Amino acid sequence: MKSATRRGLRVRVGGAVASGLIAVGVSFAPGATAADVQSEQWYLGPMQAEEMWKASKGESIKVAVIDTGVNPNTPSLQGQVLADEVPAQVAYGATEDYDGHGTTMAELIAGTGAGGGIRGLAPDAKIVPYRIALGSSLTAKEEKRAPTAMEAIKAAADSDAHIISMSFTSPAYDSDFENAVEYAASKGKLLVSGVGNEGRDSGYIGYPAAYPYVIGVSSIDEKSNISDFAQSGNYVDLVAPGENIPGYCKPNFDQYCPDVPGTSSSTAITSAAAALIWSAHPDWTANQVTRALIDTAGRKWPKDKPTATAGYGTIRPRSVLADPDYDAGEPYSDPLRKENTQEGEKLVTEIPPASASSKPSAGATAPSQGAAGSSEDKPAAGSDDAKAVAADASGDGSSTLWIALGAAAAVLVVGGGVFAVLRARRAN
Repeated sequence: MKSATRRGLRVRVGGAVASGLIAVGVSFAPGATAADVQSEQWYLGPMQAEEMWKASKGESIKVAVIDTGVNPNTPSLQGQVLADEVPAQVAYGATEDYDGHGTTMAELIAGTGAGGGIRGLAPDAKIVPYRIALGSSLTAKEEKRAPTAMEAIKAAADSDAHIISMSFTSPAYDSDFENAVEYAASKGKLLVSGVGNEGRDSGYIGYPAAYPYVIGVSSIDEKSNISDFAQSGNYVDLVAPGENIPGYCKPNFDQYCPDVPGTSSSTAITSAAAALIWSAHPDWTANQVTRALIDTAGRKWPKDKPTATAGYGTIRPRSVLADPDYDAGEPYSDPLRKENTQEGEKLVTEIPPASASSKPSAGATAPSQGAAGSSEDKPAAGSDDAKAVAADASGDGSSTLWIALGAAAAVLVVGGGVFAVLRARRAN
């Protein structure tokens, strides 16, 4: 672990209590400069953000952030938060962040960097905030008034948002939650969630990342090593920066903490990467955006053999934006159909849009999330090859990652009892 100490938020999903993905650390001194904060965003250089922004900054893409709320008045988020687009039935407290976590995620996605704040990877994207009950910071009355995660997802599914970013996790399966995810997928939304911070050997991947149609994201550090805290197993799809990331550690929003480790940040950065791609290709569907993320991810193993700790590899949206000839494939073909089906049956019906649009569209088909399958050629845990190689900053298309193994199990809550439900394991 780094200097920061991770602390769990908790979200109630059905009858189960889930831990969220948040961390805190030592604060920057009051009055920290822009250089102090933005220099902590070490990933912007290796990802060649400045070059990507010449092609796309996420314009016209809306990202629903389901979290602790989003403060629209931080310098970096002024003008970036579309609070008026939150449906009335789930709008309670949407712009009142009681923890600082949701605002951090929003800034990592779409922050402008103004006033010395965090620079989002997709600074022209817009945030649609949803506040749910995470942790114990809310009063009983506030928690009762807050929408559930399922209600927020369904509302976002019926909105104009393209991407649903969920930086929280639960160890418990909930059928209503899965139904909400499937509904959002059927509406053409691209859903992203962190796999959890309970460690590589925890034995399971957190929900909602473990549900079909959700891109499960793990974390790497500056050297592209998989984070020790990141959970591993089935349903890890992609990897993104998640260590030594600045963020708010208190809801007063007057200073940042220098190291907020967790797959929460990885989730937000992956959501921003998807926004960059979708903005540059506004006629693509969620399937095509997902396929682009998978095809161009940095890896040193066959694409059809996702690994237990890194899935299909490290996100590299630059590779899509820099390739005018990139073929995103069929718009209504799920690139992860095998992983998102039961015995070959589609879980969500693919529905083509009524007509093409010149503006960005959330698509009209189920996005392609979740990853299963096997990987027989991965290095053994603890071997030198199990560590990630340096991040690809050269732009030569070389792979960025080499990983270790893992296995996954889910936790199912039935009648108040907790039972382990083993998922299909990726081979060693």
